[in-house]
Amino acid sequence: MSTVGSNHEPRAAYIHVPFCAHRCGYCDFTLVAGRDDLIEDYLQAMAMQLATLGHPRSVETLFIGGGTPTHLSHDQLNDLIVMLREWFLLVDDYEFSIEANPYDLDDAKIDLLSQLGVNRVSLGAQSFDADVLKILERDHTGKQIDDVVSYLSPRIPNVSLDLIFGVPGQTTDLWKQTLGHAIDLKPAHISTYGLTFEKGTSFWGRQLKGELLPPSDERQRTMYGDAMDLLADARYEQYEISNFARPGFRCRHNEVYWRGLPYFGFGPGAASYIDHRRELNHRSVTSWLRRVLEGESPLGESEQLPPEDRARELIILALRRVQGIDREQFRKSTGLQLDDFAGTTVRRHVDSGLLEDNGQTVRLTRSGRFLADSVVVDFL
Repeated sequence: MSTVGSNHEPRAAYIHVPFCAHRCGYCDFTLVAGRDDLIEDYLQAMAMQLATLGHPRSVETLFIGGGTPTHLSHDQLNDLIVMLREWFLLVDDYEFSIEANPYDLDDAKIDLLSQLGVNRVSLGAQSFDADVLKILERDHTGKQIDDVVSYLSPRIPNVSLDLIFGVPGQTTDLWKQTLGHAIDLKPAHISTYGLTFEKGTSFWGRQLKGELLPPSDERQRTMYGDAMDLLADARYEQYEISNFARPGFRCRHNEVYWRGLPYFGFGPGAASYIDHRRELNHRSVTSWLRRVLEGESPLGESEQLPPEDRARELIILALRRVQGIDREQFRKSTGLQLDDFAGTTVRRHVDSGLLEDNGQTVRLTRSGRFLADSVVVDFL
């Protein structure tokens, strides 16, 4: 993999599929629900945007996210992946991930994914409890998660489960049961996310009306601590704020982001980071479609990051990783000394017990992981 500060061509690509059967109340991602009539246009536009690459590119990681990529029909999913395999040449020991919903991932689609080279599936489980799933507006059941994992494991053993804590009405005991159930399924990777009420979502409006009450900060901290403890006991290594993996099964694609490495991004709302320039495609699915199909640029935003902004961003991304900031790597990547650039902030949080500094690396302490957002904002 190329070094953080290099101008080498990206070795990672992200593809955004913006279609879902239903927009869950907490979701603020770029997507459209109930607009399957746009899928064929999307595939045509994706072919046109990929053609701007000019020639096929070799990548180490390829990630199809959403939305719900597996909402596409069997034939549409086949067309998309075949197209991607023509433009992105997977090197030996590649990682090819796709996000999936347990509701629409059947045997035929699993076989298709396996045949076309997908070797990692990120399953949006969120919970196994019927009441929690209902609150989250998920369309699958706990049993469907169990069944899909049993179907996947013989064909695509690298399975990741996404879980959500801090759901209104969710007790700490129920969260521990959720973690235990997930561990019993023996996935290679588990991600745990605290539920957030994002402005513009229906959950945000319902919270303002008093219809949904999030648990206290103390309960959410307890739940996060339970995740760290129970998953560690089950031999899952925490390698990032929200991510835990069995040895050898870290998400290599996400580590591209956290290491500040370059990457391609295609589809509505997708970002690219090349030669220290971040480009973001238009977040409106219909605007992205129209622009691409009419031969116009799909970009909504473009920014060349100056050296100091790159350095700040690298600190924030590195602190998400449990191993933290390596001083020498930071110097090589930015041309700056960490202590000259941010030494005062580092020392303040070391004194407060939220960071630890062994002279070579700076990283969040266990206490610091609970307050990570408060720590990283001080580096801005």
